[in-house]
Amino acid sequence: MASHPENTHLNHTFAALALADQQLAPLVDHKYTRAVSSERVASAKAGLEANGFKVHVVNTRGDAFETLKNLIPTGASVNNAHSTTLEEIGFVTYLKGQTPWNNVHATILAETDPYKQSELRRTVGSTVDYFITSMSAISETGVLAHADLSGSKVGGVAFGAKNVIVIAGANKIVKDEAEAYKRTHEFALEAESARSRDAYGVPASAIVNYEVMKRANPFNPDRIQVILVNDALGF
Repeated sequence: MASHPENTHLNHTFAALALADQQLAPLVDHKYTRAVSSERVASAKAGLEANGFKVHVVNTRGDAFETLKNLIPTGASVNNAHSTTLEEIGFVTYLKGQTPWNNVHATILAETDPYKQSELRRTVGSTVDYFITSMSAISETGVLAHADLSGSKVGGVAFGAKNVIVIAGANKIVKDEAEAYKRTHEFALEAESARSRDAYGVPASAIVNYEVMKRANPFNPDRIQVILVNDALGF
């Protein structure tokens, strides 16, 4: 079994947030916290491939980490959206050390002026060689769905970055596009709001941008790759 670096954000896993935040407690045993069956993972893989996405299915967090690492060539510029999934597979921890890539995310965070940091997110952060993220939902019909507040995530995924790699646990697999919307707005937003209360001291997060990727880009069909993990990861 492949190993992976330690998650240094254990307080922001769904389980930890549900224990610490009473507003999240009603969702503690929600179906979206559990991985779906391997048959449904296979169905999602088939749906995504039918829509032109390249898909890798792995069994463990360690396998997810190694697969992701091996998909990014030496010397590539890399940025990542905030992702509990990336934290849980150890990728965020790995990025804080020596890597064979140009870690643009570290450059962005090193800028302390809010306006300049925002400009870095808008420009170099969105146009990297590889943008790494997760999704709030992936449907068995082959649709990717996610949301953000600022636009820095959906912008990079939709068009800005040269390549996009999505990592998602089997708890994010849903039936169709309608359920993807439901999972994003009724579950993922509540969990992200709990994280935001702890991390930033704000009352809640908000969905300002909601994006659905229905098919691979016909002019660049290999641009988005998806790693599906047979485990529950993130929210």
